Amino acid sequence: MLYATLKTIHLLSIIVWIGGMVFAHFFLRPAVAQLEPPLRLRLMHEVLGRFFNAVLAASLLTLGTGVWMLGRVAKQVVQSVGSFEMPLAWTLMATLGVVMVAIFMHIRFALFKRLGRAVAASEWEAGGRALAQIRTWVSVNLGLGVLVLLVTLMPWRS
Repeated sequence: MLYATLKTIHLLSIIVWIGGMVFAHFFLRPAVAQLEPPLRLRLMHEVLGRFFNAVLAASLLTLGTGVWMLGRVAKQVVQSVGSFEMPLAWTLMATLGVVMVAIFMHIRFALFKRLGRAVAASEWEAGGRALAQIRTWVSVNLGLGVLVLLVTLMPWRS
């Protein structure tokens, strides 16, 4: 029961994170591109602030539940007098997950802070640059997230 609960939290957190990146990148960004820079940057700052708070929780839940599930499986194997060797797909998922969290932390605590300062100072050009950097790194994270899904869900892993 605990493992199923952890896996559910893990998957729901990933859905929030990847789904939010898809929404922001492919739907929100093109729609607000028509707005004047002051309005666009203020709106994106507000939306991204809320989203990044959710992703902070989701990324930490994803890492925490992932580590806990790996630990439970390893413990069960060892207790049954076996030798635990993590499958390649799990190793890739864990490694890419840690990279994604590191990229997100850079986005949240460096680039988003830069955007906030620019918006507060009405420095629209600097805000546009910060938003462009956020978009680039979100694209990288989205690509990594899709790669993780492919690695873990495709039939070749069995």
